[in-house]
Amino acid sequence: MSHNAYRDIVAHYEKCLEQHGDCHKGVDWPNEADADTRYQVMLELVPGGERCSLLDFGCGTSLMYAFLCRNQPKYGHVAYSGLDISAKFVEVCRAKYPDVDFWQVDILKEQDSLPVFDYIVLNGVFTEKVSLGFEEMESYFQNMLSRVFDKARRGIAFNVMSKAVDWERGDLFHLSADRLIGFLTKNISRHFVIRNDYGLYEYTTYVYKQPCTWGGK
Repeated sequence: MSHNAYRDIVAHYEKCLEQHGDCHKGVDWPNEADADTRYQVMLELVPGGERCSLLDFGCGTSLMYAFLCRNQPKYGHVAYSGLDISAKFVEVCRAKYPDVDFWQVDILKEQDSLPVFDYIVLNGVFTEKVSLGFEEMESYFQNMLSRVFDKARRGIAFNVMSKAVDWERGDLFHLSADRLIGFLTKNISRHFVIRNDYGLYEYTTYVYKQPCTWGGK
């Protein structure tokens, strides 16, 4: 896919930031409560109490870090960093949290400039395809996932829109679980968990480098 194609997605989110500012609507989440649910589900990628580094990939204005801080000491074991392709979002993050490491990187062009983290979460990175066609978005999704998984020591989490809905929005990325599983097992890892239990019209997938021990969460 062309660089300009996924820049349309970036431009969409930058427009949301311009219109709504530093809040859930500024990263195009409809309401704050559901956004908090997503942050909690993403952070459950990490087994309870395990000290680790975590990269919030596509961090927006770093609302996940704000959630993490509000819920201390529960997440005291997580060393947070953020990344966004957009300079506008990274500027906001660095102004708010000068002691946190933030990266402005296009991983499809600058993969070598990004260090390795224990865990990487991609919250909302693949839920909207904006003007992209399904095949173009799926190609982008698969390419990104492969690059990001290479930068994780232990695992990643991401969400996409569910196909198990009454109707599908044309600007959202609705991906069937069967199609996802086929890609993961062939190209990424056979060790994964699909979460469809938190009440939203999406699902979250945890993908690990090694098999997980039940009861470790």
